[in-house]
Amino acid sequence: MKQMKNHNFYDNCMLCPRTCGAQRSKGKTGICGVTETLKVARAALHFWEEPCISGTKGSGAVFFSGCALHCVFCQNESIAQGTAGKEITPERLVEIFLELQEQGANNINLVTPTNFVPQIIAALDQARKKGLNLPIVYNTSGYEKVETLRRLNGYVDVYLPDFKYLDPEHAKKYSGAEDYPEVAKAALEEMV
Repeated sequence: MKQMKNHNFYDNCMLCPRTCGAQRSKGKTGICGVTETLKVARAALHFWEEPCISGTKGSGAVFFSGCALHCVFCQNESIAQGTAGKEITPERLVEIFLELQEQGANNINLVTPTNFVPQIIAALDQARKKGLNLPIVYNTSGYEKVETLRRLNGYVDVYLPDFKYLDPEHAKKYSGAEDYPEVAKAALEEMV
């Protein structure tokens, strides 16, 4: 599978607002808890999202492992910390997208995908060549770098951000991200 042009994203990772610089390409984990190897915790038709996303057939949800936020209230803590999930190849991700389409999914719902944007873009390119024609949903905490979102131009049809905080103190207390309000506002503006 062709790699995204700037494959060095994982040499000094700056994909998320944490800009931790982890050498994920060398097997190190970033603040997100994952290396550059794709890790998926669940891929299936999902009926428990917003009705406009799930519809009657379900959303083709792909839950990626790892998250830059460490919310004290996280309902998927083991997934968010990168401890749950299965490592897969980019080729397998292409197959997953196409399998979800074959199962009748209304869309491909990328859940907490930020850590793997370069591979997701490459997989979407390959899946489209093989007949993927579903809308792509980017399901996120809203804690995104504008530069990373710009790479998704032409790939994402629906942004589904979960805006969490307007108050920096609450963001710091509950997610360890005092900059969340300003970062998420800029991300939402870019999404629009």
